[in-house]
Amino acid sequence: MLKILFYLLFLIPLCFTLNYWMITVLLLFLSFIFLVEMYMVSMFCNMGYYFGYDVLSYGLLFLSIWICCLMLIASSSIYMNSNFNSFFVMMVLFLLILLLLTFLSINLFMFYLFFESSLIPTFFLILGWGYQPERVQAGIYLLFYTLFASLPLLISIFNLYWSFDTLNIYMFSYVGIHYFSFYSYISLMLAFLVKMPMFIFHLWLPKAHVEAPISGSMILAGVLLKLGGYGLMRVFLLIFSVGVKLNYVWMGICLVGGVIMSLICLCQVDLKSLIAYSSVAHMGMVLAGMMTLTYWGLSGSYVLMLAHGICSSGLFCLANITYERLGSRSFFVNKGLINLMPSMCLWWFLLSSCNMSAPPSMNLLGEISLLNSILSWSWITMISIIFLSFFSGAYTLYMYSYTQHGKIFSSLYNCNSGLYREYLLLLLHWFPLIYIILKVDLFFNWL
Repeated sequence: MLKILFYLLFLIPLCFTLNYWMITVLLLFLSFIFLVEMYMVSMFCNMGYYFGYDVLSYGLLFLSIWICCLMLIASSSIYMNSNFNSFFVMMVLFLLILLLLTFLSINLFMFYLFFESSLIPTFFLILGWGYQPERVQAGIYLLFYTLFASLPLLISIFNLYWSFDTLNIYMFSYVGIHYFSFYSYISLMLAFLVKMPMFIFHLWLPKAHVEAPISGSMILAGVLLKLGGYGLMRVFLLIFSVGVKLNYVWMGICLVGGVIMSLICLCQVDLKSLIAYSSVAHMGMVLAGMMTLTYWGLSGSYVLMLAHGICSSGLFCLANITYERLGSRSFFVNKGLINLMPSMCLWWFLLSSCNMSAPPSMNLLGEISLLNSILSWSWITMISIIFLSFFSGAYTLYMYSYTQHGKIFSSLYNCNSGLYREYLLLLLHWFPLIYIILKVDLFFNWL
């Protein structure tokens, strides 16, 4: 893994000398090096005193590298317009290094340090390459929501070190924690719930998504939302005894919030805003599965996090492709697109069907596992799950049918079949969703 980090550090000074597409090819090459060199081991693989990885880290490490490659392919307009493209590539590489270090950290303080540091490049991406003047407000929302919730986490980490003389995640299972205070439970969870984000703490997400450039939306939906789930899975070892008694509170908020978010999705007139709110609804289900603390729930959450990361990133790419042609994200302008871009209609269908968990997508496996775990936890949750599943399909169908069918916007009188780069980008999003399900047992072996 160290060779991959050094490879990335070597690429940073090359941003200012090599061509934009050359850096993209080198990053894609890195993803293949990762697949060949790194092994998905069920046991913990040590790399040093502070860094290491296991199956839980492996999937998210690969997701980070893959999404960052696709970010560069999707952001060709920055290169075409010479909009500080060298600095943009440098920001993406810095963000990738910080994400890799976050998922590799086995020391809780190091994890916190890189977890918060990943906000800085994201903030610069939104502020530097966003679309509207409101991007400043969106960036401040992002910073203050997450930083405000993270301060109790930092205090709790210091308290843990004071109590147990270690912050190694893997050592906590040997410490034998039988009692944990309510304050420590809340402070350890709050930062990750805001990052996910859970309903109530979600207000920063739609604003950040709508104002961010395509690269910012892709990394937010693809990886940064998964940092919260990853952190929760790591700290559940500490707060298991209190979590068994109190997790029902979060479970209720997540399931009811998921239904409310799905209804809000049906009211949206902005394409990016709908996809952003749908992320909150999906993350609500992921959180509910985690809170059951069962094998099915945790494994299903992990699989759905990976699937959602790739799928929502692909939907944002589709929204951006139409935005580049029409100059608007409004549903009232983006309609009848099957007449404007006939070939792109297939990709809308494929990624929309994955978003509503149609077979044989990876989303389906994650949702089946989560349904099993949540219903086995309590049969009353069936009421929320029925509405959540129905409206999840409803807003995806609403998005697909409204954008593709109907009468084309009156000012458009041409046909655009799309570029090879765009088809490659969408294929690289869709292919892993279908392919990984053939060997998904690996993702169920991390517990």
